Amino acid sequence: MVKVALLSCGAEYSGVYHEIQKAIEMVGGELVIPEVDLQDVKEVDEEFGIVVKGGDLKLMMARAKSVAEERCDADAAFVATCFRCAEGALVRNAVRKYLQDFRVPVVAYSFTERSKAANFLLRMEALVNIVRRKHLLARTKHEGVTVGVDSGSTTTKAVVMRDNEIIGTAWRPTVDIIQTADKVLEEALTKAGVKLSEVEVIGTTGYGRFLIGKHLKAGIIQDEITVGAKGATFLAGRQKGDATILDIGGMDNKAITAHDSIPDSFTLGGICAGSSGRFLETTARRLGVDIMEFGEMATRGDYRKIMMNSYCIVFGMQDLTTALAGGA
Repeated sequence: MVKVALLSCGAEYSGVYHEIQKAIEMVGGELVIPEVDLQDVKEVDEEFGIVVKGGDLKLMMARAKSVAEERCDADAAFVATCFRCAEGALVRNAVRKYLQDFRVPVVAYSFTERSKAANFLLRMEALVNIVRRKHLLARTKHEGVTVGVDSGSTTTKAVVMRDNEIIGTAWRPTVDIIQTADKVLEEALTKAGVKLSEVEVIGTTGYGRFLIGKHLKAGIIQDEITVGAKGATFLAGRQKGDATILDIGGMDNKAITAHDSIPDSFTLGGICAGSSGRFLETTARRLGVDIMEFGEMATRGDYRKIMMNSYCIVFGMQDLTTALAGGA
C-alpha cells in the first residue's frame, strides 16, 4: 500500500482532515502522520532558511524534514494549508521545494473549510500512481500495438502506437462520453490501418477515464497528470533529466515538474476556469478568430496595455468586453 505523509496546518481544526483521509483511502493509499522530536521543531527555521511564527507551520516543516530524512515510512507527501493564511502559502511552497530536492513525490494544496474528498481525489490518485507505477512511467521505449483514449472535459482524443511510433490519431469535441470515445477510437484505428482485435492493450485517461475504461475493457486506467507528463516528455524527447510540463486543459490547468518522466511535483488550478482551454475558446469566439491563431497573436500583443482577470472566466470575459468597447 502506498503511504502518503500528511504535512498540513489547520486541516484538523477545519474538519478537512477526514476528507483528505477519505480521498487517499478511495485510491487505495494510506495517510500517515510523521513523528518528530521537539528539537526538530525548534531547529527547523535554520534547516529551511526562513523564520516562521506559526507553531503548526513549524511542526509541518519538521515533519517534512522527517520524511526527507526517511525517518518516516512514507512514499509521497501531501502538503496542505488554509487558503486564508499568507504565511501558510509561503511555507507550503518552501516545503514543496524542500521535498523535491530529496526526490519525494509531493503535491501542495490550499484548502477551505468546504473542501471535500472530491477536491483531493485526483491529486491523491496521481501521487499513488507515481509511486505504484513508477516502473511504467520510467520506460523510455514503447513496444507492441496499443491504444490510448483521453476523455477530456471538452475534447476526446485517441492515439494508436506501434513499437514506439504513433501511427494513428483522432479527436472530437466531447458530447456523449461513450459515443465520442467510440468514434475517435474507430477513426484512429482506421488511420493506423489496425483492427481492434490487433490491439494488445487499451489505456484510458481524462475526466471520463473510469467510464470509458470500463466500456472499452481498458488494461490501464490512469490519471491525466502522470499520463500528461509522460506523453509530453516522450513527444519533446525529454524522457531523461528534468522537465517542466504546462497542461492547459479544458477546465483546469496543470503545472508539473518531472525527473526522468516521473512527476515529482504538480499543482492544479482547481477553483475556477480562468486561463483554461474553455476560456481561450470563449475568447476566440468573442474575437472572431480561430483558437489556433492565439499563439501567434500573443507574440504580437502587449500584456501591459490591457489587464485581464486570469482567475475567473466570467470576470476575464468582462474585462475583454470592456476593453473592446473602449477601442482595443
